[in-house]
Amino acid sequence: MIALTGHLGAGKTTLLNHVLRTPQARIGVVINDFGEINVDAGLISGQIDEPASIAGGCICCLPDDGQLDAALARLADPKLRLDAIIVEASGLADPAALARIIGFSEIGGVRDGGVVDVVDAVQHFETVDRGGVAPARYGAATLVVVNKLDQVPAEDHDTVLARVEARVRERNSRAHVIGATNGSIDPALLYDVAAATDETGQLSFRDALFEEAFGEHDHVHAKSVTVTAAEPIDPGRLLELLEFPPAGVYRMKGRVAVRHRTAVQGFVVNVVGPAVHVARSTLPPGSDNHLVAIGTHFDTATVRTRMTDALRPADGPASTTVQRRWQRYLTKS
Repeated sequence: MIALTGHLGAGKTTLLNHVLRTPQARIGVVINDFGEINVDAGLISGQIDEPASIAGGCICCLPDDGQLDAALARLADPKLRLDAIIVEASGLADPAALARIIGFSEIGGVRDGGVVDVVDAVQHFETVDRGGVAPARYGAATLVVVNKLDQVPAEDHDTVLARVEARVRERNSRAHVIGATNGSIDPALLYDVAAATDETGQLSFRDALFEEAFGEHDHVHAKSVTVTAAEPIDPGRLLELLEFPPAGVYRMKGRVAVRHRTAVQGFVVNVVGPAVHVARSTLPPGSDNHLVAIGTHFDTATVRTRMTDALRPADGPASTTVQRRWQRYLTKS
């Protein structure tokens, strides 16, 4: 479940419409009706059975009557086979409050996919961050998208990105900061598409629409590194990687066999920004540990080295401290 936030006019709905055009993706969307919302309804209805709309104003200011949980419960139905649920807040919403609401949601099968905060490269420092103490919204974000870079002279792009990132770092050492034009970011930063192939071998209508609208893919492409290992791994070394990913890595995912005392247990791990999620899994006989790191602007060799070290075989049973840390993430999954 991904929270999409941003000040009025920053371009979050444009970004949402962009990721909705991802070929074969199935995305659930929760929208509030406060202000001017212009999501392409055709894209939504083509991906989920029933779009969920939150009425009554800013999503973070709704009375505690279960409206958000009810919408999420509908979209979390396994029969919908959604790749992700995106909650788009109004421009007046507080990202920190929205993150808390989503974080405390107890809908089964839904995990935190991060907070994406969209920034207007032109107006941000006149409307949102006017100096002094850095806005609290930076602290809630896992991914900050500096949008509308096309409206800034090309020679100033790096300066604008550096200025935003410097302010974000005053509140948040882990947020991933990228630039964008027309809300175009690589959807791989946000979610995985379960339906990876088109059995017909032909472009669907949605695929053709995506190719027409974004044929040149004018955005920063996500990079990925995959590492496998055959032996059960040490949970302590893996936790160090999951809790402190290499610079530039925004997401990690994988399936691992972990040795606890004399037993080996399979787990699925997911990381988005600082959030670590672990869930038990059944590992087929002979299966390998498999870990993927996804992000932008990272050094591939450095990331691969860190991942390879984290997947080294266990030297012995995990310590009690490591087991407790692992169990803490497992409990939250």
